[in-house]
Amino acid sequence: HIPLTHVVRIDIKPAVDVIVGKEMLGMDNVRKGNIMARVRMIYLFDQAKKRNALVVGTENKTEHVLGYFTRYGDSASDIEPFAHLYKTQVVELAKHLQIPQSILEKPPTAGLWPEQTDEKDFGFSYKDADHILSLLYDEKKTIEEVVGVGFDRTLVEKIQTRVSKNSFKHTTPYKISPSPLVVLIDSSTGGELKDNVG
Repeated sequence: HIPLTHVVRIDIKPAVDVIVGKEMLGMDNVRKGNIMARVRMIYLFDQAKKRNALVVGTENKTEHVLGYFTRYGDSASDIEPFAHLYKTQVVELAKHLQIPQSILEKPPTAGLWPEQTDEKDFGFSYKDADHILSLLYDEKKTIEEVVGVGFDRTLVEKIQTRVSKNSFKHTTPYKISPSPLVVLIDSSTGGELKDNVG
């Protein structure tokens, strides 16, 4: 376990409030949460630079596949030790490592607003999500086959829709390739530019 002497608490609220400014009254929780995650990322990388250290990410496979992260926020890190593990597998690993029960029983949350939890945001449990995601994307089952296992079709489609809706998060930054430049040289003019098409 990490000794408390190595824990540094940094209050990001002042920086977040400056960015949010007058928009706070009309800003929804998701927008503000994204700002908070990105401000936190700035502080984490600054602390890593200060200490000649690396930023260790906490993203797991469930969050990644569902797109449950803030681009350039909590998805930004130097290493991701849990990226290959579903959330339920991370919990099993924590039990094996004898992480305190009080931590294991705490509902997963990004902690970005009061009473927010991951499963409330999803509308389904990590247990169901992990099983369905594993069937759909690891075992390459169809929705019909997953429903055949015993899952409710509405739930399966809800999870699959969320994955599709957030798939854009896995393809950034978008790289726009310019059209190839074709230059034609007229040897009769001593090599001067004759035409330029793109």
